[in-house]
Amino acid sequence: MIKYVTVENGKFKLVQGSEFLHPNILWIDLIDPTDEEKEQVEKSFGLELFTEQESEEIESSSKYSESEKEIGINLNFLRLEEDGYINEPVSFIIRDKILVTQREHEYKTFTDTYKKLRTTRPESGNDIFLALLETRIDFDADLIESVTDQITKISRGLIEDNDLERDILLKITALQESTIAIRENIVEKQRILSAILKSRFFPKDDYEMIRVMIKDVGSLLDHTSFNFERLEFLQNTFLGLVDMEQNRIIKIFTVVTVVFMPPTLIASMYGMNFRFMPELSQPWGYPFAIVLMFLSSALTLLFFKRKKWL
Repeated sequence: MIKYVTVENGKFKLVQGSEFLHPNILWIDLIDPTDEEKEQVEKSFGLELFTEQESEEIESSSKYSESEKEIGINLNFLRLEEDGYINEPVSFIIRDKILVTQREHEYKTFTDTYKKLRTTRPESGNDIFLALLETRIDFDADLIESVTDQITKISRGLIEDNDLERDILLKITALQESTIAIRENIVEKQRILSAILKSRFFPKDDYEMIRVMIKDVGSLLDHTSFNFERLEFLQNTFLGLVDMEQNRIIKIFTVVTVVFMPPTLIASMYGMNFRFMPELSQPWGYPFAIVLMFLSSALTLLFFKRKKWL
């Protein structure tokens, strides 16, 4: 599918189709395009779109390239799945002040940018690209805020409910993975913004906006570091509580074992098959053994309490 944005007399219009007849096209958005649609865009605007393999390259040189005629950028957009966040490549090409984007999925970032065009009134594809990047940085901030809320919820659960279920540790691990994915995504934007700041394709009027975005990205990176430290602290707290609970259980078993050791010793003594054991022939022998057993257990418990081991 192909969408493109045109401007005429200050009015922005979003059109769906592949007939690029309008002279004032600012943005061409390809969403899961067919080979025919890609070929038509390449022929109409004299450019070469990124292949799927090029979009997924992880080298820095593949993320940003600049020639005499155009800028090529590959970014990863986070998408929420059942197992967590996954990275999906999104490609950008800026040529003759026209922005060409290529993606496989719908993203709220693009929908929000469409809506902003009437108020931001961009003059070129460069401005639209910066608007997309700014919207995406805001989205990253929302992701970080969501992770922060989940961390706070887990922290309160540990404090108030003393919840030591296995699922808590799995949630902490999942949040760590999400934080790492978000951080990598933001670092990628930081590099792209630094490269754009040096580019001759962007006028000096945009530099202040780019610097502000770089500062925003820096603050988001600080926040991800803080979240990761909190998650590490929560993980250590959880493991510490588990150790304490295990020690408490072991302590209980140890006390029970020691308390029953004296009665066991007494019972063993009277179970020996010696011929001369005076108590065995006496009527008070059995009650005497029972009382002795209870007394030995009571004295052991009293000793533990005086030592403050209980």
